[in-house]
Amino acid sequence: MMSNLLKKRETTVVAHQKMPGKAWFIICSCIAVMVLYPLAASLMSSLKNPKEAQQTSPSFFPKDWSLSSFRRLTGISDGVTHYIVNSSLLAAGTVFGTLVLSILAGYGFARFKFKTKGLLFGVILLMIMIPFQALLTPIYVIFGKVGLQNNLVGLCLIYITYQLPFSIFVMRNSFAEIPSSLEEAALVDGCSPWTTFSRVMLPLAVPGCISVALFAFFASWNEFLAALILMNDQANYTLPIMLTLINARLYGQVDWGLMQAGVIVTMIPCMILFLTLQKYYVQGLMAGGVKA
Repeated sequence: MMSNLLKKRETTVVAHQKMPGKAWFIICSCIAVMVLYPLAASLMSSLKNPKEAQQTSPSFFPKDWSLSSFRRLTGISDGVTHYIVNSSLLAAGTVFGTLVLSILAGYGFARFKFKTKGLLFGVILLMIMIPFQALLTPIYVIFGKVGLQNNLVGLCLIYITYQLPFSIFVMRNSFAEIPSSLEEAALVDGCSPWTTFSRVMLPLAVPGCISVALFAFFASWNEFLAALILMNDQANYTLPIMLTLINARLYGQVDWGLMQAGVIVTMIPCMILFLTLQKYYVQGLMAGGVKA
């Protein structure tokens, strides 16, 4: 009798211990469905033929599976490949510039002591609160005077400037998390300051670098407003602006199949990069958020 009561009690305790895990799984599953459903709906719409995609009461799954929307992307103006190249060049320049500047600045704030260090770092953090969209009008005027309007280089400079405050914050905390004893040991072994930085410190801060690179890539790849304002020549348009060309049709009609195909093409690089580098991305954010 006593043994049966003990078994029932153990079963009840185990059940209560498992309940939070089950509840957490259900919550996460619901969130996953909410996030993945729009992506799946876009993919299904892109695989419909033009007539089915235009229906006012569309079905979720295509009745007639077709890749015609993706084929028609090549016939838009200069072709979708041209806009992919523009966005790729812009993203590559933004990632490279942001990485170089944020790594050097972050290392300086983490390891060097100088006057007004705290004040200067605080000013950089305050810059995060200023949206660059609020500064587009003076930027447009200034870029017009220096010849950077309608230019991928000028747009790249805007994105780098916008990404730098947060990127410096992440890299500063990534370098600060590395024990100073490693740096001191390298200097004792005869390494120069540059060798210590490039061969000892920088490899240990790779997760932070990847986080910075991913943020810079996503921001430049998906940004729309600055590119729309600064780019007047269609040859310099990026992928997000290309989607507006798809939207502009006779009498305000929207070719939903073609637009969703463009959305899928735009999402693919972001999804591949994030899924490939997810582990390092999370590590970099942890390093940037735990130690300020």
